[in-house]
Amino acid sequence: MNIVTPDLGLIFWQVVIFLIVVLLLRAYAWKPILSSLKERESSIEGALRMADQAKLEMQQLQAGNEKLLAEARMERDRILKEATTMSNQFIEQAKTKATEEGARMIEQAREAIRNEKNAALAEVKNTAAQLSIDIAERILRRELTDQPAQQQLVDSYLKEVKLN
Repeated sequence: MNIVTPDLGLIFWQVVIFLIVVLLLRAYAWKPILSSLKERESSIEGALRMADQAKLEMQQLQAGNEKLLAEARMERDRILKEATTMSNQFIEQAKTKATEEGARMIEQAREAIRNEKNAALAEVKNTAAQLSIDIAERILRRELTDQPAQQQLVDSYLKEVKLN
């Protein structure tokens, strides 16, 4: 049974060797392993914090981009509204100016027609007066050569004057 039950000296030396191995491992292996594990853990935590910060910054940037897009859309709408208003004003001004110009041209045409009409009437009157004078002159020449006819003409004119 010696083989199965260890001797007290053997147990002592095994415990001593175990403690030496544990101390050596603690001094040279566990400290570097634990420190590298702690460094790795802290670097992972730092990376996670940085990822969270990056995520927050991305959300802020997205919110800023959305705000800029909304402002740009509002500015675009405002510019389009102003352009529409200005074009409508220009159209109204052009219509008004065209209407006024048309009315002025119509009035000028009417005035020209009145002037031409008056000139034509004056010429017709002048022509009629000239023809009347020519006819009267011819009649008077013919009538004044004959004395009784002359007397009869004077009498008829006197009767007309008295009647009027």
